[in-house]
Amino acid sequence: MEFTQKSSNKIIKKSFWVKCYRQRYRFLMLLPMFITICVFTYRPVMFWVIAFTDYKIGKNIFSGEWVGLRFFREFFRDSADAFNVFKITLSFNITSLILGTFSAMAFAILINEIKNRKTRRFVQSASILPFFVSWVITYSLCRAFFATGSGLLNTFLMNAGIIDRGINILGDPKYTFGLLIGTSLWKGLGYSAVIYLATIAGIDQEQYEAANIDGAGRWARIRYITIPSLIGTMAVLLVLTSGSLLSSNFDMFYIFSNPTNQIATEVFDMYVYRFGLKLGRYSYATAVGMFKTVTSLTMILICNSIYRKITDRTIF
Repeated sequence: MEFTQKSSNKIIKKSFWVKCYRQRYRFLMLLPMFITICVFTYRPVMFWVIAFTDYKIGKNIFSGEWVGLRFFREFFRDSADAFNVFKITLSFNITSLILGTFSAMAFAILINEIKNRKTRRFVQSASILPFFVSWVITYSLCRAFFATGSGLLNTFLMNAGIIDRGINILGDPKYTFGLLIGTSLWKGLGYSAVIYLATIAGIDQEQYEAANIDGAGRWARIRYITIPSLIGTMAVLLVLTSGSLLSSNFDMFYIFSNPTNQIATEVFDMYVYRFGLKLGRYSYATAVGMFKTVTSLTMILICNSIYRKITDRTIF
């Protein structure tokens, strides 16, 4: 009996290596990406050690004085920054996640309802284009529209006699949140809708044909066929995105941040950048960044567990 089990184990191991050998060219194709991920994603994790030491620039990362959790305590207990950073980061990311998810799904449904194929392709291509526009150019466009003195919007409102002087949309903190949310949706709407369009394309057309025979209108078909078919995709995307609730688009916040609206753009990434690179407090910035990463990983594991309990399926 034991001999038979050992023989079967050897056969399984042999078949595994045989399959790996047959797929060797695919593994070679994946090798550059694997090396890139190891070098730029996993290798920097070893530098987390400076979050527990008093690191000085120019010295070995292991030569600093061991301080334990001092910088973590400073962030949560000794400074008043933790609550403000959490509030700004979560409020922006949660709002962006909710609006982005439902607007992308609605936009995909609207595109799918366009009957003319050329028009549908044009709208889809035009909506994806902003995703590939750099944030520098995006800010230049926003400045052309919203600049206080020479912006198109302020110029129109002043010439129309609606306002006496220009509104500082790019600098006033009370406008920053809406401006960033709107800009983020504008850039990512078309790109995010592609996933839902792919899901819609995979829906069995016989369901729509049966609905037409039963006299269902366009809205009824969307409500009872299209939307339920998109719920699974939406749930998966929400679970995958849950790990990014503490991570923000650094390029966007860096470009749109200025001394007058800094209080409204102090998300985790900007906070780490300010203390790490601008103020030179590398250990403190590393501690904050480490906390953000570990918390994000925990959040995505919790969301995946909840998804598994609800649907009896799991993403990973």
